[in-house]
Amino acid sequence: MRILITGGRGQLGRELQQALASETVLALSRQELDVTDAAAVGRAIGQFRPQVVIHAAAHTDTAGCEANPELAMRVNGEGTRQVALACREAEAAMLYVSTNEVFDGQKGEPYLESDEPRPINAYGRSKLAGERYVQSILDRFYIARTAWLYAAGGNNFPAKVLQAVASEGELRFVTDEVASPTWARDLAQAIVRLIGQPTCGIYHLTNGGCCSRYQWAQRVLELAGRGDVALRPVVQADYGAPHRKPPYSELANRAAAALGIVLRPWQEALQEYFLTAPARAGR
Repeated sequence: MRILITGGRGQLGRELQQALASETVLALSRQELDVTDAAAVGRAIGQFRPQVVIHAAAHTDTAGCEANPELAMRVNGEGTRQVALACREAEAAMLYVSTNEVFDGQKGEPYLESDEPRPINAYGRSKLAGERYVQSILDRFYIARTAWLYAAGGNNFPAKVLQAVASEGELRFVTDEVASPTWARDLAQAIVRLIGQPTCGIYHLTNGGCCSRYQWAQRVLELAGRGDVALRPVVQADYGAPHRKPPYSELANRAAAALGIVLRPWQEALQEYFLTAPARAGR
């Protein structure tokens, strides 16, 4: 297959390139392709003529999105629209990487693919706008919602926890934000399997199970050999952040599971991540 990846130097982009090593892949970084530039997007996709475009490029800084919602919408909403339009012109299928934060976290149980999104922050609203563009422009699309992505070399939650150990005393993490930590390597492998399926639509792809940020930090410290670090549970209100996060946004994998695509529990994935050489080097 000929596959073009946007956000090709990000956490997921790097893992996708490894998972697609046997295919013909063009992975473009943010510097190489500005997805908000319609002409550049059309030119890149039109010249490469991919069968599938995996759109992983995004503005994912939640606080940054809240501070500048126009930028978030321009990149995550309008940028996705430009990619979808170019895919339609090139007759390519598109996989759009979306997020658990399209939901408000009030359901009290895992969200199904069919549940109505109700984002409560600028990041979630911009990603939902991207979903709507994909659905309205294309017939052949996959929307893959995921959560709490991490990989070696990324500015992700495990990396931030270990960085904080070196600079702070007692660490504080919230108990009222619950979702599913997802290793980018597992997600990339699931995406590769998904784009080989003819059944388009919305899919939830996360590692199995869920935890709070506090519980995730606990496990990160244990696996890093720093179980001695003082850790205090707090709630979101203690931080006084200008944006809200969904309190419970575990995603139920029904659609992909029906195709035989199931990701392992998050605890198993995190443990293997810490056994890899890149993860050890990042401690």
